[in-house]
Amino acid sequence: MKSAEAAKEASRLLGSQVEMARLLQVTAPTVNQWCSGERPVPAKRAVQIEALTGGVVNRTDLCPSFPWGQIASASVEASQQSAA
Repeated sequence: MKSAEAAKEASRLLGSQVEMARLLQVTAPTVNQWCSGERPVPAKRAVQIEALTGGVVNRTDLCPSFPWGQIASASVEASQQSAA
């Protein structure tokens, strides 16, 4: 799924682009730009959208250029080191 398609699906699940903007505390034109593919969804907002949609729309679809796998691997390594 492309980022814009994921953003559109999230706005549909959340009721509308206006409602999604309200929930994220951004402007409706910002959400519209994400949905049209004019602007990328920032990683911070991708995490919030994933939470708001209960994981139906995931962060990797919303922000595919972000190194999600590297972040997760580093987090696991850090927690294993602190437990040792």
